Amino acid sequence: MTSFRFAALLGAALALAPVGCGPTGKVEQQDIEVKPNSGLEQAKTLLGNYAKGQLLGSEVTSFPNIVEEVRKADPTRADILEKGFAELQKPKVNVAAKAKELLKQLEPRPNG
Repeated sequence: MTSFRFAALLGAALALAPVGCGPTGKVEQQDIEVKPNSGLEQAKTLLGNYAKGQLLGSEVTSFPNIVEEVRKADPTRADILEKGFAELQKPKVNVAAKAKELLKQLEPRPNG
């Protein structure tokens, strides 16, 4: 009967013990500003992934929106992207090679 009482006391002590890690008390809240990627940055990220071997997926539905975002800032690059995204979606295209080519075309050109 003593072991029963010990087990009951141990269970009660464990039930009352604080649970979790770290200090208790007030948690500080911090605001972090997250800037959305520009259309060109989004395009470069996608193309970089394709250049590394990623296959086209459902993100192709966002291609027209990305092109329109780029068009607001740089119509010439938007035209390059529009044509390039269309070519990426053609059957039997080498996606990685085409993506690498597009990335080169999107690089800033030195004035001169």
